[in-house]
Amino acid sequence: MIPFRSVLFLIFLPTLVLSCVTEFQPDRVSLPSALVVEGQITDQPGPYTVRLTRSADYSYTAINLLETGAVVSIEDNLGNRETLREQAPGGVYQTRPDGIQGVAGRRYKLIVQTQSGTRYESEPEVITAAPPIVKLYSEYRSELVPGTAIRKQGWDVFLDTKDPETTGNYYRWEWTHYEPISVCQKTQLRSGAFTGISCCTECWDIARCYDCISVNSDAEINGKAITGQLIMRAPYTSTTPYYVEIEQQALSRGAYLFWKSVRQLVNNTGGLFDAAPQAVQGNIRCTSDPNTAVYGYFGATGVSRLPFYVDRSQGQGVPDLEPPVTVPFPTNPPCVVCENSLYRTRIKPRGWVY
Repeated sequence: MIPFRSVLFLIFLPTLVLSCVTEFQPDRVSLPSALVVEGQITDQPGPYTVRLTRSADYSYTAINLLETGAVVSIEDNLGNRETLREQAPGGVYQTRPDGIQGVAGRRYKLIVQTQSGTRYESEPEVITAAPPIVKLYSEYRSELVPGTAIRKQGWDVFLDTKDPETTGNYYRWEWTHYEPISVCQKTQLRSGAFTGISCCTECWDIARCYDCISVNSDAEINGKAITGQLIMRAPYTSTTPYYVEIEQQALSRGAYLFWKSVRQLVNNTGGLFDAAPQAVQGNIRCTSDPNTAVYGYFGATGVSRLPFYVDRSQGQGVPDLEPPVTVPFPTNPPCVVCENSLYRTRIKPRGWVY
């Protein structure tokens, strides 16, 4: 999911453009403080994650402040409810692995009460089951880097699926790459070389594209096959297989319009004929004070997910390797625990076979 601080900057860009009388400060843009909500529940097993931040004193280098100490709950229309637990270092709230699970046909909403007592709720959404992914495949592509004689190699990953006969289907596609690692703590020396400490257990780094927003509707292809939907590009950083999990999401109309608007803002190049940035309408409201601003979207989403390996054995020449890491012996501590987080896990990916 794209960091909403980037979206907030685009929303308030016209203020910068029109404020020609005062001195321009390129490294700081003041925005009114507002809660930013990111998260969803799906019909796949949890845990589900909700991230809460607060926009404050935005700058090119600053990040949103973590919203800690909130009470965050997800509930459905049958009365099932779970209060999420805040994860260290804060601002990230998760359900239990064996907690509430989304069910297609049920309606869900998010309730947030901040430490100050301000209450927020999302508009209820119904989960619609996603059609299955019919096929995943990759194609090798090599292209010149503009202005150089260097060729950039990679594999484009595509998806085929079949849209249901019913109208009003909305899609989003996301991917998650898991990279096995043996070093869990890495330090760069003054010489530029890297030294590290090994992981205590099996461990994988997690990579996603946070500003890749791929959405579509069945307005033009209702009931037909969707073929050759580009999902991502696997880089030539090794000759070993590249493991990725592809998600096909069935969105509500509101979520589709939200992400379509975010995509438009992200892709806006600032040209003469580009549409002016505008506020992206989410589905979160402050019930304590209707005039309090809040950004983001909490979705109820049907998901079809498949693991996929990209065969990179046919790449040409030497891969774009990461700098080597030396692990001295002995180290103190002897190993580092692989911590579960948004960016790393010790849980083996569901389709991992190597």
